[in-house]
Amino acid sequence: NRLHFATRSLRQMLKCATVLMLGAQPALSQRSEGNLSDFWVFQMPRSDGSFDKSYFELEQKGERISGSALHTGRFGRGDTPLAEGSFRDGILRFTVSLPGRVTPHEPVPKPTVLSYEGRQFGDGFAMSRTGSSRSGSGEFIRVKAEIARPPRTARPPLRNVPDNGLARTPPMGWNSWNKFKRAIDDKTVREIADAMVESGMRDAGYVYINIDDTWAGERDADGKITGNRKFPDMKALADYVHSKGLKFGLYSAPGPVTCAGYEGSYGHEEQDARTYAEWGVDFLKYDWCRASGVYDDDEIRLAFQIMGEALQKTGRPIVYSLSFAVYDVWEWGPKVGANLWRTTGDIQDSWESVERIGFGPSVAGGPELPGQPKPPGQAQYDVRHATSIGHWNDPDMLEVGNGNLTTDEYRTHFTLWCMLRAPLLAGNDLRHMTEETRSILLNREVIAIDQDPAGLPMQRVSRDGDTEVYLRPLHDGDIAVALFNRGDTPAEVGVTWESLGIEGQPRAVRDLWKHEPVEVADRGYTATVPTHGVVLLRLKTK
Repeated sequence: NRLHFATRSLRQMLKCATVLMLGAQPALSQRSEGNLSDFWVFQMPRSDGSFDKSYFELEQKGERISGSALHTGRFGRGDTPLAEGSFRDGILRFTVSLPGRVTPHEPVPKPTVLSYEGRQFGDGFAMSRTGSSRSGSGEFIRVKAEIARPPRTARPPLRNVPDNGLARTPPMGWNSWNKFKRAIDDKTVREIADAMVESGMRDAGYVYINIDDTWAGERDADGKITGNRKFPDMKALADYVHSKGLKFGLYSAPGPVTCAGYEGSYGHEEQDARTYAEWGVDFLKYDWCRASGVYDDDEIRLAFQIMGEALQKTGRPIVYSLSFAVYDVWEWGPKVGANLWRTTGDIQDSWESVERIGFGPSVAGGPELPGQPKPPGQAQYDVRHATSIGHWNDPDMLEVGNGNLTTDEYRTHFTLWCMLRAPLLAGNDLRHMTEETRSILLNREVIAIDQDPAGLPMQRVSRDGDTEVYLRPLHDGDIAVALFNRGDTPAEVGVTWESLGIEGQPRAVRDLWKHEPVEVADRGYTATVPTHGVVLLRLKTK
């Protein structure tokens, strides 16, 4: 056992020295070895070459260890006290009870209890963490206070960022998160770009290839962000995407780390924006996750303004997307230079999620809790006034083709997003699509509703139980009319021409999912709409 421990400790010390030489190690504290009262980082190596880092402030009194885990709540503010802390016989132990995340399905969430245990080697510990999907082993070492608790950066005055002139219609493309989450890499992105072209999606208007969270590596000695092992050369990858006639997007966050715990942009906003421009980035998704530890509630708009200004200083046209759905972001999103902003919580590949987001109310969190942002309490329809040319409400990415909905439900999902003038960012594996999925994502007649240059909002015509009818005026005088059935059985859904503001009868009516003209009656139209389904019409009135 002693030989095993000595060998393991030597390996850990050699690993620590290697990391230091490579520049990936945080700046270490110079506090003496005898007292554990200091700032610490638990860093667990990921397979992609980056580190999952958690920061702590310990206080030691004899064998008793107290203190806090720093900025650990995903939406929380402040620190989380340690419990059951002790240091005896070279073994450090403590637990952290992280607050659970409020969701519509779990309004009173259960906390996540993480247990840490490590054996001392030198002035550090070989540490293990258990208790959740974040379990694993790594190093627990001292770190400078300014690394563990990032100092307050200079705050510019609050001001309006000019319109960047981009996204005159809702952006169309693809994002990696819904299908791949953390399992995304350079090879997959290249193959998705190939599939975007080969499938005909590029020619239908889908042009952005956006990599979501987990791409970032460590910062180099100059503080410049790098890709991790999954993305060894971002410039080369962007060049490949551009060579296909497509555009390239990335993800970051205004806090020290992203949702998944990767390097964020706090304190490096202008440097990161310049790096993105050098790489050839055309789209930035900027996610509030974990920024509440360094920004106050009244600084949220300012945090997004800082990156909005930084992007425009680069001189490169970069679409700016805010992944943040609270504090009425739809009212001030344009003022920080954003082209789109989330109006909902995260979408899931389920009918319940699509229905809740699309028809509302789109509650991202549940009841308001102390220290947590208030959830939005409005349906998409209720915030439609906030959308204008170049500035779009974003009800999150598409789930079409990910497998858990019926074809009718996916058609409803796609239709509703198009009626809402939402960004169309596919979230499926484009390399392996069924004909049903292709027929939805590549329906140019429906896409034309979303991309209509007038950008006019939809209007509710009627709501009767599980059935709803909406219209949207188009630039050429035509009217798009969607008949939705949210019920669990097929239903008759009808509309009169008078309710649409049409005198007499439309000159022509076309069913955009059947791709055929429709025979209509003198006073209106009625259709049998399938379960969770939709009928989408385009009426020519002139």
